[in-house]
Amino acid sequence: MNIPYPDHFDIEFLQAQATRVRRIALEMIYQAGSGHPGGALSAADILTYLYFYVLRINPQDPHWPKRDRFVLSKGHACAALYAVLGLRGCFGPNPSQVWRTFRKLNGMLQGHPNLKSTPWVEASTGSLGQGFSAALGMALGLRYQNNPARVYVMLGDGEMQEGEVWEAVMCAAHFRLSNLCAIVDYNKIQSDARNEEIMELEPLAAKWRVFNWSVVEIDGHDFMQIRKGLEEAKQCTNQPVCIIAHTVKGKGVAYMEGSPLWHGSVRLTRENLEEALSSLGVSFGKMNGVLDEPIS
Repeated sequence: MNIPYPDHFDIEFLQAQATRVRRIALEMIYQAGSGHPGGALSAADILTYLYFYVLRINPQDPHWPKRDRFVLSKGHACAALYAVLGLRGCFGPNPSQVWRTFRKLNGMLQGHPNLKSTPWVEASTGSLGQGFSAALGMALGLRYQNNPARVYVMLGDGEMQEGEVWEAVMCAAHFRLSNLCAIVDYNKIQSDARNEEIMELEPLAAKWRVFNWSVVEIDGHDFMQIRKGLEEAKQCTNQPVCIIAHTVKGKGVAYMEGSPLWHGSVRLTRENLEEALSSLGVSFGKMNGVLDEPIS
């Protein structure tokens, strides 16, 4: 199932693939009996654009030296990453077989990205804050090797309450790592409540700027803005870039949107999944097949 790489900007194509990413992520979580749907859904549009329009990769070779690197620092949202990797052809012609291993003991797709078990995972993440530090090291190493590859790292907003993140922010600016792009999935909700109730992050853009990063703020569900932000990141040649993507937790599923209840780890019931897929436009007749047949 290698979706052809588009040769021109196509919003309808992107919207269709992002919906598939959401649907597959939800099906994986349902079949596994646990997972983190809220943050996977908020990240789906950005991940879709990255993998279909931005990242230079070879779906047949996860170790191609000049590939762009992507690190999902908010590793709990990995169901969306696994979905888009499968659609991009990275799991071979039958990704359904791989998707069904999600959160299974010794399965290829663990509940957080695992460097040892999953091709295309560049760093094992789950302990929040550490993935960003790994991405920083990759960017610095690529520069020393004169490798033109770029590094993209997605952070959760609650993750930025970790001090390790701000140490890495300071370090990247010191070394002027223009090959590093941080993307904040700013859905403003973390595990237990809204960020502002736990540890306020604002003024977030000003904080990144004062650390000498270039900052772009976008709507993380608007493909025109996602495109603009990532193009600006590529054009910046003297400092790292942070894209603050304003998103909605649980985007696309009405009863999940804006609610910390669906952060994770949650068990989706059949009724939960039926309602979620209905929100994503899956017809009732097709829905029964989705539930009763292997993931597709």
